[in-house]
Amino acid sequence: MDPFMQAAIEEAQQGLAEGGIPIGSVIVHEGRIIGRGHNRRVQQGSAIRHGEMDAFENAGRQSAQTYRESVLYTTLSPCSMCSGAILLYGIPRVVIGENQTFMGEEELLRSRGVQVEVVQDPTCVALMRDFIAAKPELWNEDIGE
Repeated sequence: MDPFMQAAIEEAQQGLAEGGIPIGSVIVHEGRIIGRGHNRRVQQGSAIRHGEMDAFENAGRQSAQTYRESVLYTTLSPCSMCSGAILLYGIPRVVIGENQTFMGEEELLRSRGVQVEVVQDPTCVALMRDFIAAKPELWNEDIGE
C-alpha cells in the first residue's frame, strides 16, 4: 500500500479512537508529509475541522509554490468545503481512498485541472461503512444531510 494513504488511514483510525468521524488526510511535498490531520468536529466542537482542513491547519503557513508542488491524500472523497481549500491553495493532485460511501466534489476538482485518483481502498471503505452503520446520526450531522 502507498505509505501516504496508509498515513491518512492511520489518521482516520486515530479520529475514530478519539470518538470522532474516521476520515484522515495528509499533505505531501517532495516525498515528505508536511501536514496531517483527521476529522475533529466532534472532538473540538468544530464546524470546519474535516480531515483535509485539519491537515491544512497542521501544515501551517506554506508558500504558494509549496502547495502547487504538493499532493493531498484523503481517505474519503472531499466535500465542497475541502475541495474549495484544495482549489484555493492550488493543490494539483488528490489521491482519494474511496468514494463509495460519499461522493464529494471530484468533478469540480477535475474541471479545475486537479488530477484526481480514486483508489477504492478496502480499509477506507470499511472504516466509513462501519461508522455510518454504527452512528448514522453523527455522520448525517457532519455531512449536512
